[in-house]
Amino acid sequence: MTLFSVWECWWLAPLAVAMDLALGDPQLPWRHPVCAVGRLLDILERPARRCMEQGSPGRKAARGRLAGAVALVILVGAVCVVTGALIALPVLGTLAAIYLAWAGLAMGSLLSTGREVLIRVEHSAVGEARQALSWLVSRETADMERPLMRKTLADTLSENLTDAFVAPLFWLLVAGPIGLWGYKAVSTADSMWGYVTEKWRFLGWAGARADDVLAFVPARISVCLVFVTDVVARIGVLRGTSRPWTGHWPGWHVLAQQARGMPSPNSGWSMTACAWLCGARMAGPSVYFGTYTPKPWLGPDVAHPWDAERLKALCSLLRRTAIVGGAVLCLAFLSIKALTGAC
Repeated sequence: MTLFSVWECWWLAPLAVAMDLALGDPQLPWRHPVCAVGRLLDILERPARRCMEQGSPGRKAARGRLAGAVALVILVGAVCVVTGALIALPVLGTLAAIYLAWAGLAMGSLLSTGREVLIRVEHSAVGEARQALSWLVSRETADMERPLMRKTLADTLSENLTDAFVAPLFWLLVAGPIGLWGYKAVSTADSMWGYVTEKWRFLGWAGARADDVLAFVPARISVCLVFVTDVVARIGVLRGTSRPWTGHWPGWHVLAQQARGMPSPNSGWSMTACAWLCGARMAGPSVYFGTYTPKPWLGPDVAHPWDAERLKALCSLLRRTAIVGGAVLCLAFLSIKALTGAC
């Protein structure tokens, strides 16, 4: 069994979820581990790019993809080895496992940053609001007006339900901190290199495809967790508990049909579910690093515009999904463990 996976350590994942939602990403004397992952990827870029550029121009694509794949293997291997060494330490290994599990989940910090960006979008000068939004998104914000900024904020918050929470938690349950940080290494490679631009379309190919594979199941699980959260909230309405999102569930066929229309096989699932429940549209054509990217619209055809209250409702939906969905996912894995006799 993998060290500190759910198969041998039932308490780590629930503790990590609780710490993430309660504490977010507080200031510590050291930098976040993902910064070290990004730094290593930066170091690997130069030799990978050199390998890609050498030789005949006709083979550049193949060399670039191979160089990117080799860099990805080195990155993931190094991250997994370091993570494994830390959590295997006597006594301190348990503390390292707790910290790395907590640091690998990012819903708390995502929602905290999202709320701060929302305040600036609503109340700051347009230029400051655009700069704040650029903290969270990779698309061009220089020409955005406030309505588009609100929709873009909704896009990135809902998309990151999978990337920042469900997928890391899934791999933490499956393979402990080693699995979580192996996924985080791939996700970091995708976020830094995985763009269809002249600079990255070859070197970033392996990272993007690996991320597609590792997030495939979690992306679809995220939709199930949003659905369960909405059902729980509807039951709560009968007991006086508020349900701030005012949309409705479109049905699994409609949701899957819309999500499959996105260029990425995974990004549209949580976005579509959140768009329908919030009664507003997401996605649509966007510009990334000066490149126009056609995307379909997700959500109802007759939709409300994104405003501050609707974005607050989205944040509430995401936070509750992390609480309810985290509990459901942990219990599901523990049930599998009990049924299969894993130890």
